[in-house]
Amino acid sequence: MPRPLPERPSLRFAKIEAKRRVATGEFPALHAAQAAIAREYGLSSWAAFKQLCAQVGPVSYALIQLQWIIARFRDADRPGWRPPDAAEMREHFADQILAGVPADDLIAQFTGAAAQLRADRVVVDRAPLRVRVRLAGLEVFAAVAADPPHRITGLYASALAAGITDPRATAPAPVSIVGEVPSGVAEVAADTVAELRLPGLVIAGGGPDGAAWMAAVGRPDLDRDEPLDVRHVFPAYGVAGLATTTAVLRLVADGRLDLGTPANTCLRTLRLADDTITVRELLSHSAGVDSPAPAAMFADRVPDLVSLLGPVVGCHGTRGVVQPSNGGYAVLGQLAADLTGSSYLDTVTRLVLDPLELTGSSLVTEDTDLGQDVVTGYQVTAAGILQPAVMICTIPAVGGLWATPADLVRLGLGWARLLPTELAREALTAQTPPGPAGRAMGLGWLLSPDGQVGLHAGVGPGATAALLHLPGGQVWVIVTNRAVPLDTIIDRLLHL
Repeated sequence: MPRPLPERPSLRFAKIEAKRRVATGEFPALHAAQAAIAREYGLSSWAAFKQLCAQVGPVSYALIQLQWIIARFRDADRPGWRPPDAAEMREHFADQILAGVPADDLIAQFTGAAAQLRADRVVVDRAPLRVRVRLAGLEVFAAVAADPPHRITGLYASALAAGITDPRATAPAPVSIVGEVPSGVAEVAADTVAELRLPGLVIAGGGPDGAAWMAAVGRPDLDRDEPLDVRHVFPAYGVAGLATTTAVLRLVADGRLDLGTPANTCLRTLRLADDTITVRELLSHSAGVDSPAPAAMFADRVPDLVSLLGPVVGCHGTRGVVQPSNGGYAVLGQLAADLTGSSYLDTVTRLVLDPLELTGSSLVTEDTDLGQDVVTGYQVTAAGILQPAVMICTIPAVGGLWATPADLVRLGLGWARLLPTELAREALTAQTPPGPAGRAMGLGWLLSPDGQVGLHAGVGPGATAALLHLPGGQVWVIVTNRAVPLDTIIDRLLHL
């Protein structure tokens, strides 16, 4: 019988163990014993196991998977290269990824990036289940499942300054300051715009007993000589989830719903494939609900939800493990609508936007008139040019909120006042065990390892947004009009 393997992979131990297994007749050849040991660590090959052992510091399964993509596709534009088949792709990509983006489409994308994959890479940040790497003018983020074989559950790339050649992005950026901005915040905003060549960035905030403040750097539109200011409206992808969470929790507070209620008992328009999934699990992103393909998340209109997700929503994820699910929050939005007998937009407007007097906010469809103060969102072309991006989210419960930074601060400060104190406190209390990175989920809120900071955040073509709930009831908001990772900005702000 195989001996227990050490939790920390050791190449020396594994080589000895493989030889022992061959000597005892357990395997006919050394390569078969080595492959078996690799599989016991949740890896697909002995080569992947050796990469794992070569890592310094915490083991990152996400880095291993990203290294597989790089190694497998870096020669895709050279003679003799053969693409992986469907079975090989399934070894590395989670079912929910392949359900949204067919394997052939992924292969085509990676094949087109072969030259970039041959560039030098720098690991910026890594943890067991996530990694951020800089590669050929891009910052690439990958996330993997908690269970072996740790298949990829998320993959995203954002252009760095080195990949942007648009001269409009290098022009001096105007700065607008409103209120008493905390020391260092304006400098972080200005440095970030310069480093990432962003069109615009706003950092805003406030506390329960103080006035709101804002530091805005850049322009709402690169073709207009106009600085960002308090009136400009941004898409608040991800932060829209706080409006959805608050609406659902108001229904809980009114006795219309219970957190332990199976969601299917309240749904009328569609249903989940698993009848036992509860409202609490949907709120804490631990229900394993399938999400639509990333390409289906943004369009020029908001489709009927059943046409987007189907009448029965699949639940192929690992239940009880935190995995952000756009499909799960789409179901929550529909649940609130079904309970009230109104549309999602009308329900959230009545339960959240109107009570908090968010007059600069709208839940957007193709017919919404946002006026002239809406920012232009940008994405980076292969040639490094910033071009306008389509920005309507097809699931309003996830990304349908557009708002001024000041309104997002009001949302961050006011949502808890709409709920009983205990229920608001529970929303910021871990509902799931901490993952390998130490983070857990509250009711809608991603929590820091120490539980002191709550986060709602999201990214889409042409925009990124984040809302942080800090100790003492302080709220910080970050919005941009280009899709970029906000981790570094948040880390800088939290260490001021």
